[in-house]
Amino acid sequence: MRDITSELFDAVLFDNDGTLIDSRGPVVRSWLAWAADHGVPAQSLVGFHGVPSSGIVAAVAPHLDPVAATADIDRRELEDLEGVIALPGAVEAVAAAGWRGAIVTSASRALLTARLDAAGFTPPEVMVTADDITRGKPDPEPYLIAAQRLGADPARCLVVEDAPAGLRSGRAAGAATIAVVTTSPAPELEPLADLVVGDLSALAVTLTDEGVRVTLRD
Repeated sequence: MRDITSELFDAVLFDNDGTLIDSRGPVVRSWLAWAADHGVPAQSLVGFHGVPSSGIVAAVAPHLDPVAATADIDRRELEDLEGVIALPGAVEAVAAAGWRGAIVTSASRALLTARLDAAGFTPPEVMVTADDITRGKPDPEPYLIAAQRLGADPARCLVVEDAPAGLRSGRAAGAATIAVVTTSPAPELEPLADLVVGDLSALAVTLTDEGVRVTLRD
C-alpha cells in the first residue's frame, strides 16, 4: 500500500456517482423500472455499481438490442434528477484540485453534466465519460485517458472511488487509490485502496505549483 499523505500527485481523478454525488435514488428507480419493462429480473442488477450502462445491459439482457436498450436506460436516468445532491466535502475537493483535477465516470456526458448541475458543481475542464471510451471500468482505459488529457503520469495520479470496479480500474492504470465508503462497505474496498475514508470531508486537498497533496483532516 502507498502512503497517500506523503506523496505529491500530478493529478487527482474523481469518480462521480457515489464519490462526488449521491444519485442512488434516481439510479435505483430508473434501473428497476427499466428491468420491469424489459422482463429482466431485478436481482440480476446487483453488483454492477461503477460499470457503464452498456456493460450492464450486455451482462443482464443479452437478448435485447444493446443500442436501443442502453438508450432507454440512459433516457430514464436523464429524466430523473430528484434527490441528486453533493456528498460531504466533494464540491470543496474538486475545487481545491483545480486544473489538476478531473472527473472520470461511467455515465454519459449528458448525464454527468445534468447531475453535476443538479448537485451544484462547477465542472472541471477535463471530464472522461462513457462517450469517450471503448472499455469501461474495471478496465484502466478511463483513467488512462484522464491522465493523458491532463498531461499526467498515471503512476503519479490519485484515483478517488466508491466502487470496487472503479478501484480496480485505477489500480490497473497504475494510480494510487482512495476509497470512500458511501456506497460499499469498507471490507470490500480495503483490498483495493491505499486509503479508505468515510467521505471526502475527511480529506484536505492542496494545489501547489508542483502538484497536489492530500492529507487527512484532524
